[in-house]
Amino acid sequence: MQKFKSDFMNEMQIRGFINQCSDIDTLDNALLKPSVAYLGSDPTADSLHVGHLVPVMMMRWFQKFGHKPILLVGGATGHIGDPDKDVERPLLTSETIAKNCEGLKKSYSKFLNFSDKSSNCAIMEDNYNWFKDINYLSFLRDIGVVVSVNKLINLDRIKKRLDQDLHLSFLELNYPLFQSYDFLMLHKLYGCSLQICGADQWGNAIGGIDLIQRKAGKDAFVLTAPLLTTSSGKKMGKSEGNAVWINEDKASSYDYYQFFRNVEDSMVGKCLRLFTELPIDEIEKLEQLKDSEINEAKKILAFEATKICRGIDDAEKAQQTAVETFEMGKIGADLPVCFIQNGLSIIDVLIETKMASSKSEARRFVEQGAVKLADNKIDNFNDLINISDDVILSVGKKNKTVLKLK
Repeated sequence: MQKFKSDFMNEMQIRGFINQCSDIDTLDNALLKPSVAYLGSDPTADSLHVGHLVPVMMMRWFQKFGHKPILLVGGATGHIGDPDKDVERPLLTSETIAKNCEGLKKSYSKFLNFSDKSSNCAIMEDNYNWFKDINYLSFLRDIGVVVSVNKLINLDRIKKRLDQDLHLSFLELNYPLFQSYDFLMLHKLYGCSLQICGADQWGNAIGGIDLIQRKAGKDAFVLTAPLLTTSSGKKMGKSEGNAVWINEDKASSYDYYQFFRNVEDSMVGKCLRLFTELPIDEIEKLEQLKDSEINEAKKILAFEATKICRGIDDAEKAQQTAVETFEMGKIGADLPVCFIQNGLSIIDVLIETKMASSKSEARRFVEQGAVKLADNKIDNFNDLINISDDVILSVGKKNKTVLKLK
């Protein structure tokens, strides 16, 4: 394991945050002094989800070590959309983008300090501020002239679309150029010399380094975080297409807690390092737990991760609800609640409670024997649900919702 000079890089390495870096030794030296880094997100939704959190936690540590974080929301680039590997992203309205930007600011504020007047207080920026009045002809002559189309078309996402003869609009081809310009503008405005991002943004981010060198004659760096996947290869943070959201209006603290409580055994140590601030020596002890004892480590992971995102009060309530539900056989106070009418089919109830994302998935749960009403297994997906009192509907051992009669 490499020994770094800067505290930040040592912490990132021991916790497993480092995926790729443009010039790791020079960056390490630069971080011996207070530095500025940015993390960007386009407003494709009105909240971050768990899948976004690895680079967000990197920014949290960056601030803890005395550096200044900038959180950039893409009010401008949200009008374009980062080219997807397979299809063109749907265009969002200006109203939707504005609403989503506000939601992203709420998400970031849970993990970083924007409120004090210290030199490393976090800043929220919106790239719409410098793109809204830009003259396209001037932009092309100033920026377009130094950007290589050869490099653009060899970026992974763009190359795949071209190789498969999939439609790629000229609008989308502008996206990497815009992201590079964001880095240049943040360098000019704030002295920002580092972009932190997910591994899938490496190609877009590298263009910003080149632009800063050409236009400002200064060094800049990119540091990417690993993309976490489950043993099946699915990105962590999403479950059958349903994201585990950061903001309270999108997901309860109990749901957030349960996501971490239910991670695969093989992921517990990694998640403790990435999503909590527990000391490494304590994490190393928890990583030694095996078999049924690993559940104690999962409880600690769920509590510590929820405490960071939702606060200690919500973490304690979520923990208590889990104890009441799974260890005491009660209806926990913070379990998700769904009001239903009698006479609905179990398929419709699973959809309405969002315990299944589609009718086919709901049928599969029933066929697998995973669905229970109270302690009674439901074997027929044509069964109609009729209740008189509050009752727990379960899918598997962990996914539970309280049904109440309208």
